Amino acid sequence: MDMQVKKKLGLKEKYALMTRNLGWEPSYEKREDVYPLLDYEGIKIHDWDKWEDPFRLTMDSYWKYQAEKERKLYAIIDAFNQNNGHLNVTDARYINAMKIFLSAVPSLEYNAHRGFARLGRHMGGVGPQVACQMQAIDEIRHCQTQIHSISNYNRFYNGIHDWKYMNDRLWYLSVPKSFFEDACSCGPFEFIIAIGFSFEYVLTNLVFVPFVSGAAYNGDMGTMTFGFSAQSDEARHMTLGLEVIKFMLEQDPANLPIVQKWIDKWTWRGVRLLTIVAMMMDYMLPKRVMSWKEAWEIYFEQNGMSLFKDLARYGIKVPDCVEQIKKEKDHLSHQAWTTFYAAAPMTNFHTWIPSDDELDWLSSKYPDTFDKYYRPRFEFFREQAEKGERFVNPNLPQLCQVCQIPMLFTEPDDPTQIAYRQVEHAGEKYHFCSDHCQHIFEHEPEKYVEAWLPVHQILQGNCFAKGDDPTAPDFNPIASVMKWWHLENGKDNGDFAGSEDEKNFAQWRGMATSNT
Repeated sequence: MDMQVKKKLGLKEKYALMTRNLGWEPSYEKREDVYPLLDYEGIKIHDWDKWEDPFRLTMDSYWKYQAEKERKLYAIIDAFNQNNGHLNVTDARYINAMKIFLSAVPSLEYNAHRGFARLGRHMGGVGPQVACQMQAIDEIRHCQTQIHSISNYNRFYNGIHDWKYMNDRLWYLSVPKSFFEDACSCGPFEFIIAIGFSFEYVLTNLVFVPFVSGAAYNGDMGTMTFGFSAQSDEARHMTLGLEVIKFMLEQDPANLPIVQKWIDKWTWRGVRLLTIVAMMMDYMLPKRVMSWKEAWEIYFEQNGMSLFKDLARYGIKVPDCVEQIKKEKDHLSHQAWTTFYAAAPMTNFHTWIPSDDELDWLSSKYPDTFDKYYRPRFEFFREQAEKGERFVNPNLPQLCQVCQIPMLFTEPDDPTQIAYRQVEHAGEKYHFCSDHCQHIFEHEPEKYVEAWLPVHQILQGNCFAKGDDPTAPDFNPIASVMKWWHLENGKDNGDFAGSEDEKNFAQWRGMATSNT
């Protein structure tokens, strides 16, 4: 019998054959045993086939697109490395932003890969299974390309060679780690909102567009290329997150309050994580594309709020924290930079006092707040440094139990007062940087009492270098912790001025110029 077979399938038919037709219903095992996490969070799904991938991406197309991107990306990275591209950046101060990026971001991408691989196993429908598996591959690719692109700096600059070791230990890196540990310990549906919505929609738009544009503006073609290569994947990731939110809301009205609570939580957690990106944009790019405030207004208040308008027809409301975020955008980067300036000897990157031109730029971008609250601080720091009394805060700060950021944020309506909240749970007191972190804790206290807080661990004696004896008469606890962090920089006090990075960069650039 002759069969009539189409020579070319349409996109929709091809997508159905390569996704839906690969699935099956379990026969000798119960469905709830095959997918044990589907009922864990209270989300009700009645028909998995209703989930649609607007990209309808199949594996053969995926490999083709990604291979072409890899070819172009590594050609640029190789050219950057072979031509001593690190000497073409505007200023060696810029490289300190890469120290933070390499220390914090690749591990987040790797954990996203692990999380989406888990979702590919535990989602009950074939459509999201396939989409999650492709995103898992995307995320590990991003991790690898970030490491390869920035590794060119490892050979030349302090604080960037030991990023993997520091990621597990250095105090400020507990902030991004806690974000993903929180997400990875969620059920599958909350994870996809935490990452598909918060990480992809709130965070990566502000990292891979305005900040990476700043990398290009400062001559770092390697970082610019991997950033824009990743951003083309992020478009699919954001769509996956949005589609899963809509899918959950359309499946059952009982899902609405659960999804709303997750959106409220992860919007706030994402914004707190962006604190360091705000600082990098305003203070660590010698040539700036835009201020943090401008980037936030474009990529969240305009673009992001349109997402909430789209979800409003399902009953989703704008998170309450958005009003506080609007007030904090004038303060966030300045408060973070002054905190890191005071703690510079205990970080893997350098800080500095902005020049007069940079202070004027900040005044123009933050006309209502900078001259009133922050310029006097920098002028005081400069006066102290010129007298040989560089300002350092030697104290260990109180950390927020949820976001793990030091208590550096001020009250939303009073930037002269540190925000401080306290809750007692099971006979213990816990501290928070805001009402929103407090509310997150109160909803799941058993989860957050387990947080690994660096300051608490130091005070408990768990962060001393191997072989050091805390009972010895001459024991120096801070020196021992610094050794455990691998921050033994000799005379380097955390200032960029006079550092080995500054001297070497000037010498190498001079040699390269004379040779040409």
